[in-house]
Amino acid sequence: MHRSSPEASAADFAACRDLLRKGSKSFAAAALLLPARVREPAAAFYAFCRVADDAVDELGEHAPPAAAAAAVAALRERLARAAAGRPDDSPVDRALAHVMAEHGLPRAFIEALLEGFAWDAEGRRYETLSDLNAYAARVAGTVGATMSTLMGARGPDALARACDLGVAMQLTNIARDVGEDARRGRIYLPLAWMREAGIAPDGWLARPVFDDRLGRLVARLLAEAEALYLRAGAGIPMLPRDCRPAIQAARLIYADIGRVIARRGFDSVSTRAVVSPGRKAWLVLRALLRRSVAPAEARAHGAAPPLDEVRFLLEAAR
Repeated sequence: MHRSSPEASAADFAACRDLLRKGSKSFAAAALLLPARVREPAAAFYAFCRVADDAVDELGEHAPPAAAAAAVAALRERLARAAAGRPDDSPVDRALAHVMAEHGLPRAFIEALLEGFAWDAEGRRYETLSDLNAYAARVAGTVGATMSTLMGARGPDALARACDLGVAMQLTNIARDVGEDARRGRIYLPLAWMREAGIAPDGWLARPVFDDRLGRLVARLLAEAEALYLRAGAGIPMLPRDCRPAIQAARLIYADIGRVIARRGFDSVSTRAVVSPGRKAWLVLRALLRRSVAPAEARAHGAAPPLDEVRFLLEAAR
């Protein structure tokens, strides 16, 4: 049984939607495919994520570690108050507190997301693919697990496939943004992979240029993402029928980013891959028309074990 929900007004949820229309147009557009019963709580969750991300970003890329740690600690305290039903006097906090109570949303999901923000703020790098997956689990697997919970798909297999989708999308983001991140002084590619390819991470960061060695690393990361998109496809039928088109559309559009990168020879340093509006519209149409049952090759992955790096999220949902 869920605890009593703190009061949140229609105006609070409207403020969340307004915040996202101005600062997260991608979510605002994608949310149109979600049923209203999911769209409203999802807006509250995403609005809190937006506010938290902005609070960390406002410190700047060269903020002292202590300042970043203090900002994240303040966000954790803010989350704790919302989870306890005593939210700050803010539309976003009141709406989030209501959603957490009404939907039994585990506080651990959002705490893990804040931990991912902290890792970003400290400029953490990732030695292995497992290390990178641990980061992706926090900044994106948490989103998948949250959305699945808000849709009512709380079983371990559904949550595992939702986390697969979140991690896959984050790996795609990283593959797409190699050049953009480097120009901000950041490397997300596994450092061990770079050294194996004969690329010295710090030397490359000082002069980020594309070559075939880097292209093979981007292709390798996208192959990891593609395997997770396949697993995630098996989770679509585990969702309520009216939620499936939105998640299928997100899956198809993000997977298509990888195909754009591949057509450019895996060069995500010189340019940034974008799926055209026309192509997005076609993929959304595919998602709307696609049969609810996953293809046979994806269906076989429905009961696959979760990634080791997301197991803590599934345990939090028990």
